[in-house]
Amino acid sequence: MTAASDSWTIASAADAARVRALLARLTADAGVPALDRARFLAAFGTRLRRGLGEGRTELTVTAESAGPGGGLRVVLDGPEPWQRTLACPVPVAGPLPGPGEAGLAEALLDADEAAAGLLAHLEETEELVRFHREELHQTNQGVLALHAELEAAALAQREHLEAERAARAEAENARRLLTFLADASAVLNASLDHEDILRRLPGLLVPEYARHVDIWLVDDEGAPPGARAAATVTAARTGRPQHAGAHPGGLPGVDDLPASALSPDRPLLCLPLGARTVRGVLTLAAPGDRFDADTTVMLLELARRAGIALENARAYEQHRDVAEALQRAQLTELPDTAGLALAARYLPATHGLNIGGDWYDAFPQPDGSVLTVIGDVTGHGLRAAVIMGQLRTALRAYAVEGNGPARILTLLHRMLRHQEPELYATCAIARFTPGGTEVVWAAAGHPPAVARGPGGEVRVLDARPGIMLGVPMPYEYEECTVELPAGSTLALYTDGLVERRSAGIDAGIDRLAQAMGALGPLELEDLDAAADSVLKPMLHDSEHDDDICLLLCRTTQDATRD
Repeated sequence: MTAASDSWTIASAADAARVRALLARLTADAGVPALDRARFLAAFGTRLRRGLGEGRTELTVTAESAGPGGGLRVVLDGPEPWQRTLACPVPVAGPLPGPGEAGLAEALLDADEAAAGLLAHLEETEELVRFHREELHQTNQGVLALHAELEAAALAQREHLEAERAARAEAENARRLLTFLADASAVLNASLDHEDILRRLPGLLVPEYARHVDIWLVDDEGAPPGARAAATVTAARTGRPQHAGAHPGGLPGVDDLPASALSPDRPLLCLPLGARTVRGVLTLAAPGDRFDADTTVMLLELARRAGIALENARAYEQHRDVAEALQRAQLTELPDTAGLALAARYLPATHGLNIGGDWYDAFPQPDGSVLTVIGDVTGHGLRAAVIMGQLRTALRAYAVEGNGPARILTLLHRMLRHQEPELYATCAIARFTPGGTEVVWAAAGHPPAVARGPGGEVRVLDARPGIMLGVPMPYEYEECTVELPAGSTLALYTDGLVERRSAGIDAGIDRLAQAMGALGPLELEDLDAAADSVLKPMLHDSEHDDDICLLLCRTTQDATRD
């Protein structure tokens, strides 16, 4: 295709209109979009009017096709030359028509048609803009809604995390309080001494749960109510926990009272001690400016358990005191017998209700011989003390009839087996004959006696101990004879002296034999001193779980009395 070009001279406004109309028709025929045509014609018209306005009478416009690429180049001469090239989808065919071929009317109609096309295009564009604006608005609304949902979700998540954190902290605090309550209860219940329990309470509570602790027992005459806070006295009188502070505590299960004059700057919590009756009041001064509600619930339960522990300790102590008094009342007063010196010791257990089963006895028989007895009833407490008294009485009755040690044990075994089938006892009986050097003895399941000769030699008497008294089977006990010349000492004892949890009974018997062999001249002259010397190394730890009875029997040269 050959490029076409032409030039037109513009001398008047009419010429300008014709050239503009020609260019409008050319660009329309070449397929130039309406918007591009309108921009081109507007720019061309503006430049053309400026040229005419400058007083120029003639302007030259050159238009030529841009060759095979499909374009139209327009050049306007003058002091400020102007040119523009339009891309044409349809090539411009030559030769180019002249502007005189179109009249002004037709040019106006073409301009209106172009304007109409442009307006239609603008309407389409405006519609498209409105559509996109609505679409953008909906998108913005969706984004805002999504943002609101995300904010709500984030808030809900934060609230959930806070609730979870609070629940975890509450559970951890509850676990800590329960653990403390269990440990404190174990500490309080480990003792049956009420003084020891009272000593342990402050150590458990200070400083984490109380700044300081005061314990008032209602039967404590040394602590008059006037020296106590009013809330303490009120708690003792009503049996209700009391809180005294400048502001109400609002604690669960606790009554509020005004601040105490004894503690104006720190709240007090007064907790009754006792399960059935009020035994005392535990008064706590707050570790901070107030008491925590959850901690208060734990403290209420701890006070209840402490009250139970105190009641159990008091009951145990009363039971123990009665049993010990009963047992001591039944221990015999040793006789003054020619040819035989006697010394005895009885020690109750240092802890535990183990009182009531051990006893010793010594009494003359009608033939002038002396029976020495040591025994131990299984079980503890009042029942064991009562059975011990029955055995002691029965043994004396059987001895009055002239029975020897073995026969007495056989009769005791028969009596206990039929009257108390669930109780057993051990017993050892030694018979000393005035003027004689032999001792006849028999044992029923009892630890062996330990003998010390005049020269200091010690031996453990090896004899058949027989079964325990009361074992549900018939049994006949046998007697043994041991040579004990004047100056010899025989030790009869219960298992509490030689048996410990940390060591077997054989080790204890060996220690007893060593203690007997270590007796010095002073102890050989004074049998009571000898008893103390024997006990001292045996009780070096001062703790023993069972009663202890020790009966020392020493043969002397004075074997006859007028």
